Amino acid sequence: MDISVADIEAMRPPSDSEHFLPLTPAVFHILLALADAERHGYAIMEHVAETTEGQIKMGPGTLYGTIKRLLGTGLIEESDERPDPNMDDERRRYYRLTPLGQRVVQAEARRYSKLVKLARAGGLFDCPST
Repeated sequence: MDISVADIEAMRPPSDSEHFLPLTPAVFHILLALADAERHGYAIMEHVAETTEGQIKMGPGTLYGTIKRLLGTGLIEESDERPDPNMDDERRRYYRLTPLGQRVVQAEARRYSKLVKLARAGGLFDCPST
């Protein structure tokens, strides 16, 4: 029986962080937002807008559709812990990275780092900006 590269790829366990790469920008930014803190949906949107200096504005449809997929793939999970109830709306759902989600966002950050090194080596950072 012959086994092809495609067969080997199909047998790769889903826990392998490389399996999820490359990430879409929305997925990457949501995982980045959860890398240092648990956040609710609106806080994730604010974090993305703030850290990208407004270059990426994630609407609710993109955010919550992506969150649903991330929950389904096991990259994030809902948190049971809540801030002080007097300071929070009980309807909010808080999210955090799973260990797999942490490995995936780290792998994607390493991938981006390699791309930046290639761009530097190609002299792209020496070009005047337009």
